[in-house]
Amino acid sequence: MAVLTDNLAAVPTPALTETARLLDVMARLRDRVSGCPWDQVQTFATIAPYTVEEAYEVADAITRNDMAALPDELGDLLLQVVYHARMAEEAGAFSYADVARAIADKMERRHPLIFAPSANAQPGDYEAHKQAERLARQQSGTLDGIAAGLPSLTLAAKLTQRAARVGFDWPDAQAVLAKLDEEVAELQAELPGGDPAGIADEMGDLLFVAANLARKLGLDPEACLAQACAKFSRRFRFVEQALADQGFAPTDATLDQMEAQWAAAKAAERTNR
Repeated sequence: MAVLTDNLAAVPTPALTETARLLDVMARLRDRVSGCPWDQVQTFATIAPYTVEEAYEVADAITRNDMAALPDELGDLLLQVVYHARMAEEAGAFSYADVARAIADKMERRHPLIFAPSANAQPGDYEAHKQAERLARQQSGTLDGIAAGLPSLTLAAKLTQRAARVGFDWPDAQAVLAKLDEEVAELQAELPGGDPAGIADEMGDLLFVAANLARKLGLDPEACLAQACAKFSRRFRFVEQALADQGFAPTDATLDQMEAQWAAAKAAERTNR
């Protein structure tokens, strides 16, 4: 704990105190004798899915502008960092202080204009520093350093963005739209054969190009799809409620009845804009 205190000497007292308390809570949960049986047996692999889930829950609270829920969601995400750091410390690999030090050092290194002003520092040096760090890790390939575990739409956008830096890119969004039409045609051509592997391959190509189109339009494909999912959920709930008001369950209604209510949901949204 003394190391943590030394490293966080500049942090306001409440933040320092609560960080130390959280580290202590995690240590007690993981204690081999008196800790929580569930926490005692967890590993990096078993906790990793929770880490991803908590990040999404933070993003969801932000999307909903739920400032009451956001501190709780951020706390859940912070717990994941503390959890992984504690397991690493038990294994003698690294500690929470190492994690905090590494990211602080990285931010200072990548922002020399702020932390180490000099005549040589330029506003665009951030990407140059990131590239230098990749080279130091012997990641010399254009696509090196991109996490394969990212959500697939985000991964597609990142891969094509990185390739675009070396000139491997369509000239504009219109060219990507033409490619999207081509991929739709290839998927249609695959359907009569009924080969699941071939259909899946063409469907993947279609989604990949769609993600690339979002990037060319300056949009986050993951956010676009999330917005579309929210819109679908909102409209379908409208359909269910409208049918219920008429004494129908969705399973009792015809497709025409459901589509009529779907159109009503869209009209109501336009009216409320």
